[in-house]
Amino acid sequence: MNILISGGSGFLGSAFSEETQKRYQQADRDLHVTWLTRDDSQAHPSNIEMMTYDELSKTENTFDVILNLAGAGIADSRWSDERKEQLLASRIKPTESILAFIARTSTKPKLLVSGSAIGWYGVQGDKPLTESSGFETDFSHQLCEQWEQLALTATDYAVPVAIVRTGVVIHPEGGMVGKLLIPFKMGVGGQLGNSQQIMSWISREDWVGAVIFILEQHLASKGDSDANTTHDNALQTTNDTPAFVYNLTSPNPVSNHTFTKTLGAWLHRPTFFTLPNFLLKLMFGEMSTLLIDGQKVLPQALQDAGYEFQQPTLKQALAGQKL
Repeated sequence: MNILISGGSGFLGSAFSEETQKRYQQADRDLHVTWLTRDDSQAHPSNIEMMTYDELSKTENTFDVILNLAGAGIADSRWSDERKEQLLASRIKPTESILAFIARTSTKPKLLVSGSAIGWYGVQGDKPLTESSGFETDFSHQLCEQWEQLALTATDYAVPVAIVRTGVVIHPEGGMVGKLLIPFKMGVGGQLGNSQQIMSWISREDWVGAVIFILEQHLASKGDSDANTTHDNALQTTNDTPAFVYNLTSPNPVSNHTFTKTLGAWLHRPTFFTLPNFLLKLMFGEMSTLLIDGQKVLPQALQDAGYEFQQPTLKQALAGQKL
């Protein structure tokens, strides 16, 4: 199988590449992974091929699956108007390049898996949200919605689409935990706001496992739309090509209080400090909503499809991880 990954060298793409190659090698199955990049001179594993976006526009190569993960980190800096444009462009431009390739290639991919985030649902407090839930309009929703709707146009070329709405990914090598390690190790980690806001998270191992599960479920079904939809997770398209959405979150979301105490216990550090809402708003501006306002997003479609979480609790996700 040939897989093309945009954002392949990132926090999620690299872990997916490594685990998928390991599984295929153990099963004695052929797998070829290509990372789509703007700089093919960047360091990469020897068993990964690099392809630039310019090369993609000309290549005659074919891919069975495309995994579209490219996009600047939404929590990396304050949301100025310029930053908002960068966040959108970093998602839209790679997706447009992938769609242009899909449009012109004679052998279409069997599946496009395109990234998104649980921010699509907007701020809805502790209301349980599944793939069939509605949304509240805010910047996070608008960003995810434009990205998702563009990816769905792949169905115009008879390519099925799976949208994966990802929660907070837990692993010491990056993401939220990676950013919090230094302050928590120094003993200045603490709760945010009133600490009751819900955090919908997933371990990086389960994120990778879930994406592989989605790929294998779809490819085994040979495009049967009924086999690719569970618990109302089908998305509306303008044609008969199936599209569906999965929440990539743990079935056990936690409050910020629980997250803080669990992380502190794992690191054997105190968690006495609290950053109040007004200070978070002063420090991060509009982006503070990611820290103050919770979301209780549940992986209903994954569970209905039969995926079994390897690390369903936060304690399990942190246990055994190397610092």
